[in-house]
Amino acid sequence: MHEKNRKANHHEKHKRKDTKRGFTCLYCGRTVNTEVPGTAYRNHCPWCLRSVHLDEYTGDRAASCGNIMEPLAVAVRGKNEWIIIHRCTGCGALKANRIAGDDNEMALLSLAVRPVAQPPFPLDGLLDR
Repeated sequence: MHEKNRKANHHEKHKRKDTKRGFTCLYCGRTVNTEVPGTAYRNHCPWCLRSVHLDEYTGDRAASCGNIMEPLAVAVRGKNEWIIIHRCTGCGALKANRIAGDDNEMALLSLAVRPVAQPPFPLDGLLDR
């Protein structure tokens, strides 16, 4: 029972300020509307694309850390479903989330070109081979 109380207290400390139709982003402080085209389960801010690590599985609210989930990249799942890959800044968990119809296009494009703009290996001498 002690573990359950510890988790409840932890979630209260890191809990988003949810309203009937939205929440306040813990990273940028903007109010986020959850009723949006493109997804039935809005879980990230459309401006900064960050989320909070609340779930182990969609909707279960079982995650014990409650830290900010930072956007790492965008990817395509299936034939045409764009997703954001998030990493928890606390525990390192990776999650894939569908983009929503009102997500900031510039933020999404910045994620998409990040591997080209900041490659994980040096480009010096690439053409010398």
